[in-house]
Amino acid sequence: MISQWQLRAAFAARLSEMYGREVPAYTTLVDVSREVNEDVLRARGADAERLGSIGRVTAERHGAIRVGTPGELAQVARVFGALGMRPVGFYDLREAAASAVPVVSTAFRPVDGEELARNPFRVFTSLLTPADPRFFDDGLRSRLETFLASRQLFPPQLLALADRAEAERELPDEDAERFLQLAVAAFELSGEPVDRAWYETLERISAVAADIGGVRSTHINHLTPRVLDIDELYRRMTDRGIEMIDTIQGPPAWKGPDVLLRQTSFRALAEPRAMREPDGSVVSGALRVRFGEVEARGIALTREGRARYDRLLTLVDQRATGRPPADRQEIARSVWEEHLPGTEQELAAQGLAYFTYHVAPDRPRDGGAPPARLDELVAQGWVRAEPVVYEDFLPRSAAGIFQSNLSGEGSRHHDQQGTAYDAEWLSGAIGREVQDPFTLYARQQDASLARVSEQLGLRLV
Repeated sequence: MISQWQLRAAFAARLSEMYGREVPAYTTLVDVSREVNEDVLRARGADAERLGSIGRVTAERHGAIRVGTPGELAQVARVFGALGMRPVGFYDLREAAASAVPVVSTAFRPVDGEELARNPFRVFTSLLTPADPRFFDDGLRSRLETFLASRQLFPPQLLALADRAEAERELPDEDAERFLQLAVAAFELSGEPVDRAWYETLERISAVAADIGGVRSTHINHLTPRVLDIDELYRRMTDRGIEMIDTIQGPPAWKGPDVLLRQTSFRALAEPRAMREPDGSVVSGALRVRFGEVEARGIALTREGRARYDRLLTLVDQRATGRPPADRQEIARSVWEEHLPGTEQELAAQGLAYFTYHVAPDRPRDGGAPPARLDELVAQGWVRAEPVVYEDFLPRSAAGIFQSNLSGEGSRHHDQQGTAYDAEWLSGAIGREVQDPFTLYARQQDASLARVSEQLGLRLV
């Protein structure tokens, strides 16, 4: 029998192999990421594994897909449910992007700490919003919804196997193999000709809309390895002649703790695609839709910490106004050093980040009673604090990656009122609760504190 986490690990590995065949520059990205990780491990030793073992970091991937309807998203949830992955977080990229990116998103991932340690594969999944009149008028919305309703992304056998794997939390070898074959095939780039006129109609609105609603299938848009030094990776990829986007999205590189998520990518590549012309003929064309992203993960911030992060971004925007784009990273670094604690201990003391706490094996053994305050337990060596890895995403960073790889700005009617979407709506649309990431991190921290209290026989204050 193959368990859910084994299915998840095998799916991530096979998806990586498939994507490497389809996008060779991705293989280069994985190779360079591995080289950087090995160099950082040699240089920094155990400190390099502060936010995850090198085995986990090297194997770690996140993918990204896009679908067109709530029904399609519900089927995606069934496929990933088979792998022990749940929808976590709600991201509105319509509001985070300056370009036309008419999608809302969630991320499917494991939610249990042990499952994340085994294999933390996650998939950022975006849903098109045809009902938003800022992007689609009534006529185009009707055509788009009719087109989307006529396609089938996932074969019935795949969905049946997925439901069984989720219910039983495992599959027999033969069924597991069939599931993996069907699941990987569902995310391959289709060779079916693309209707050029229809695709270009949507592309005038948004390249993202065209990628979702202009074809009869879905596909992996990017697959992302994790790296321990994203600035060094950016340099090495550029030295190899691979065109990277202009910036690294997210927090700046600075002397303090890494927090949240930093991301960058190489630019979307022109890939050959068969195109069907209005007269019915099929010709060779090319589309730019897939790119190679890489990420560096930091410490998960609390709600208060995240609110401060958002305020700092606004402050950076204000200070960068009228300055050359090249100055932005230095401005951001200065803002971070002014307003964010420079150590993990200060982050914890100010309640800005999540940590798990563990009774230290080499704690004091002089017969004295442990203090009841958590900060004193840590300071006196009774307890150790380990940072909780940020497992989720940042809407502004995701939108920045999307924008950097678009062929054009698209169009948006600012005089129209946007259609409201939120996590509650998304939960209802897919029939599963979209879990709140802050709640998951707090649960992880609280459980560790309960264990400390029990082991030391005290009530923390």
